[in-house]
Amino acid sequence: MRWKNATSNAGWLPFALAAARARPSRSSASDMPETMYGVALMGHGGPECLEWREDLPKPEPKAGEVLIAVAAAGVNNTDINLRVGWYSKGDNDAEDAGWAGDALTFPHIQGIDVCGRIVAVGAGVDPARIGERVLVEPCMIEAGGAMRDPPWFLGSDCDGGFAQFCAVAARHAYPVESTLSDIELASFPCSYSTAENLLTRARLTAGETVLVTGASGGVGSAVVQLAKARGARVIALTSAAKMNDLRAIGADQCIDRNADLLAELGKDAVEVVVDLVAGAGFPALLEVLKRHGRYATSGAVGGPIVELDVRTLYLKDLQFYGGTALEPEVFGNLVRLIEKGEIKPLVAATFGLRDIGAAQAAFADKSYTGKIVLDVANPTGD
Repeated sequence: MRWKNATSNAGWLPFALAAARARPSRSSASDMPETMYGVALMGHGGPECLEWREDLPKPEPKAGEVLIAVAAAGVNNTDINLRVGWYSKGDNDAEDAGWAGDALTFPHIQGIDVCGRIVAVGAGVDPARIGERVLVEPCMIEAGGAMRDPPWFLGSDCDGGFAQFCAVAARHAYPVESTLSDIELASFPCSYSTAENLLTRARLTAGETVLVTGASGGVGSAVVQLAKARGARVIALTSAAKMNDLRAIGADQCIDRNADLLAELGKDAVEVVVDLVAGAGFPALLEVLKRHGRYATSGAVGGPIVELDVRTLYLKDLQFYGGTALEPEVFGNLVRLIEKGEIKPLVAATFGLRDIGAAQAAFADKSYTGKIVLDVANPTGD
């Protein structure tokens, strides 16, 4: 496990990845080993449901797909929520505990954040793509050899990046040209695309003010950076210990998450709220929104059931947006921002893939700013 200062723009730790030492250059996966290593989810429950395996079937790229040698994968709330059955609306009933309300088939490979290199292609994909370093779009309209509506999510609806190899539709493997390490790049896909999607839905523009709850987490810190890139003023709701971290990445004002929000800001103070917490603080968020304000959410770490005075909603002409499936332009826009260096990776710690239990424990502790990333190419973390 490697911790580092998540807000420093210089002195990033070098990461020598095993994937760079031995990368096959084949247009077919047929002569590669039939099995691979990885972490398999064997059922719903605690960390004991995560099992290190070296006999997992290696995926074969179907027509229109690419096979990726996974270098690194980020840790997300989604991984833990899926493992414990949080998405079930029947008291963690396994029959509806999948992302889309269906039952999971075990063993299942999680991991929605993937950075790696294409090592093989399926029929209809240009073999010249072999060797490309790519980021995988986590929200996929094509998966498992078919078009999907609603879209599938990597690591939830299909196997993801917590293994040596991952197969995805070629359209969702985005080439990325960057001096950032694979570890750093793996911190971007899920959190930053979610953040950019929320800002796209809420139509945040330059000169507007956005309030971000849960601002020190992966999505929250991404919202701070992406909102600043749009020229907005950012107010971050966070703990006192993390305020300096958030100021360092662009927050204009920080407010303690336990403070009286109305006393701090007053009514009708912001155009947009990006809420990743929900819970008991929800009513105040609507009070600080201006008339015609926009509320966008993709998380409920403070509790999914909230108190809503519908009169506030309609009398202020508020607009509500959920954010799960990505708008078509979001991931391409994100990759361009990465390549231009307009947003910075915030990697708080790195663990080897085999230490996924410790990584998820550190993630749940929430004592950091940014992202925790798993080194998949070097799974022991040595």
